[in-house]
Amino acid sequence: MALIRSLLHMLWMLLTVVPWGIIMLLASLWTRGTPLWWMAVRWLGWATGGARVLLGIRVRVSGMENLPDGATSPAILLVKHQSTFETFLLPTLMPHPLAYVFKKELLYLPFFGWAMGRLDMIHIDRSLRAKAFNKVVVQGKELLARGIWIIMFPEGTRIPRGQRGVYKSGGTRLAIETGAPVIPIAVTSAKCWPRKAFVKRPGLVDVSIGKPIPSQGRQPEELMREVEAWIEAEMHRLDPDAYR
Repeated sequence: MALIRSLLHMLWMLLTVVPWGIIMLLASLWTRGTPLWWMAVRWLGWATGGARVLLGIRVRVSGMENLPDGATSPAILLVKHQSTFETFLLPTLMPHPLAYVFKKELLYLPFFGWAMGRLDMIHIDRSLRAKAFNKVVVQGKELLARGIWIIMFPEGTRIPRGQRGVYKSGGTRLAIETGAPVIPIAVTSAKCWPRKAFVKRPGLVDVSIGKPIPSQGRQPEELMREVEAWIEAEMHRLDPDAYR
């Protein structure tokens, strides 16, 4: 049954992403920025709504009150990364547009990647290292000033359930450079949507949003250790079976 439900959800996403990607490309000819972002979020809502209906994946969110208030209040979201599910889900939860920092190769994905290329995102060439980070800082400052929040996965890749990746300090370096607070977020998506797995399982995914952590006067590595400690402690609390 789980296989059939997973097949149906994949079919749902394929059938909807192609026309919606085309609509996004056409709409980008005369509109950009925030209106285009919320158009994209509509498809992400379809993807996560389909996960609820077809896969039986429910979502419980806590800590929304910890998000900064104000139309242009800056924030850098640093998120536990276990699966594709949170990349679809978080934009549907947040009150601000989000700018993902991602490798440029994703832009070549048909329809989905093409549509992403029309949004206010930060795509980088990882081989350039220092130049890539300088680009993140320059674009990050400009986007934050417009009320667009930056979202990053400090572990860099999807991590299996119950494991901890290497937390890299790029997100905290960006926070210190821009003066924006860091918002740590724990997500238990691998309980239902495991890393690199086609078959998904019904169940409950928890999203826990931590309190803002000021970045002024901090050191990147020291700030990232605080972020890591909060996220991993929260993961143990939300999904204790995975850490026995």
